[in-house]
Amino acid sequence: MKNLAQSNYYSALQTVRDLKAKYGSTWNAINPESAARMVVQNQFKTGLDIAKYTAAIMRQDMADYDADPLNYTQSLGCWHGFVAQQNMIAIKKHHKTTSKRYLYLSGWMVAALRSEFGPLPDQSMHEKTAVSGLIEEIYDFLRQADAIELNDLFRRLEKGEDVQNEIDNFETHIVPIIADIDAGFGNEEATYLLAKKMIQAGACAIQIENQVSDAKQCGHQDGKVTVPHEDFIAKLNAVRYAFIELGIEDGIIVARTDSEGAGLTQKLPVSQEPGDLASQYLAFVEAEDVAIEEAKEDDVLLKRNGKLVRPTRLANGLYKFKDGSNIDRVVLDCITSLQNGADLLWIETPTPNVKQIAHMVNRIRSVVPDAKLVYNNSPSFNWTLNFRNQVFDEMLAEGENMTAYDRNNLMDVKYDNSELSFRADQKIRMFQRDGAKEAGIFHHLITLPTYHTTALHMNDLTEGYYGPEGMLAYVQGVQRQEIRKKVSCVKHQRMAGSDLGDDHKTFFAGEKALKAGGEKNTANQFEVGSKPTKEHKTLSVVA
Repeated sequence: MKNLAQSNYYSALQTVRDLKAKYGSTWNAINPESAARMVVQNQFKTGLDIAKYTAAIMRQDMADYDADPLNYTQSLGCWHGFVAQQNMIAIKKHHKTTSKRYLYLSGWMVAALRSEFGPLPDQSMHEKTAVSGLIEEIYDFLRQADAIELNDLFRRLEKGEDVQNEIDNFETHIVPIIADIDAGFGNEEATYLLAKKMIQAGACAIQIENQVSDAKQCGHQDGKVTVPHEDFIAKLNAVRYAFIELGIEDGIIVARTDSEGAGLTQKLPVSQEPGDLASQYLAFVEAEDVAIEEAKEDDVLLKRNGKLVRPTRLANGLYKFKDGSNIDRVVLDCITSLQNGADLLWIETPTPNVKQIAHMVNRIRSVVPDAKLVYNNSPSFNWTLNFRNQVFDEMLAEGENMTAYDRNNLMDVKYDNSELSFRADQKIRMFQRDGAKEAGIFHHLITLPTYHTTALHMNDLTEGYYGPEGMLAYVQGVQRQEIRKKVSCVKHQRMAGSDLGDDHKTFFAGEKALKAGGEKNTANQFEVGSKPTKEHKTLSVVA
């Protein structure tokens, strides 16, 4: 949002002045400068405003990536608006810009942390609107971050500080969200309706997977069942129609295939002519030759290469794909999705291996040259073990003596300072860069990082707080770190909007406003060079 604040401020200022002139004395209490300031502090009035703005960002980022794959993008999954807000505030603080940084909304975390049913597995059992509700919540928190930071700048400006350039070139915390719609939560009409809710909440990019909606499983678990291409294309169309209807012409569809790890299908599509999509899908189904007289009552039979065959059907009615057909199915899924309206691909893989990902992407790019991936840097992978195994194989191939390593126990802490560990960690550090260059990965995300960081931090704080350290565990491990690292929410009242609210009260009520800020506000203790309180003074005299 570069160079928008100043023009919007003066535009809003003139609008309010014109309104005051129109409505006369009844608007005497309205201060045009205060109203214009509030307008600038809330650049995005609706979720659709956000979706249009962020869709344009993603489209430009995709073009930048096509020009140079080092222009890849990244995100972290967030399960609450506050988590997303602190993520963006930290990005601006440490990296000075939100460019090429997004947010990811994980259906897994919605199921595990946001459902009224309580914690659920990633099987599309949570409420549909929990997804759109979280998108709306995230953008509420990001808009609040804009308002708080701009309000601080306006306060400093009023005190005579030269911060006009920071106001004029303010960069918003609003960034694209890639939002997980799972397998669409029902038929294509249900997918369309939910996609509309998500877009209206602000989503510019919707990720949808090719599993059976009512049998959906997490991509890193067993039991996944995929749908024929015609069914998936109908849902791609449903999402595109939702974008078009709501005026988001640049909306992004991320088509995810779970075929790499899925060995089952629920339906046998109807082929209209040899070689069509249905025919290609049916060719992957495992089947055995059968003579008509050998067929059982109510058997399902197919004609394949002039012979009758019986598809392998499980007791639950599902059909089995041929062993070893998964990669071919992934490639066909991806090509078909891109040829039918998808913008980006998502391939779930069993391990994070750049060469294996590149093998699939290169096959896709032989048909669709600009194919690009959204890739899940998943916590479901044991990254340490996977990369130590990769490096073990490399070192072995290089003729290294590997007798010092137990191949079956490479996670052992005794290897943490070894050459193998060093090389593995270097490969992990470079994974995103290498994946972007070699495997067509446009966007790297971690689906569940804040789920794990919350658990880890609670584990560490709990260990000390309920032990001999007592309150020191919190002070040393949390608050002192917040102060030293200048984490915004150390002043949690301000972060919740207290200072912003005080200024609004002043706009609304003038000198009569009852404000929370003042000498007795304990948040003043966190000001640099803060004066000691009366209690501090008393204690120092006694001492």
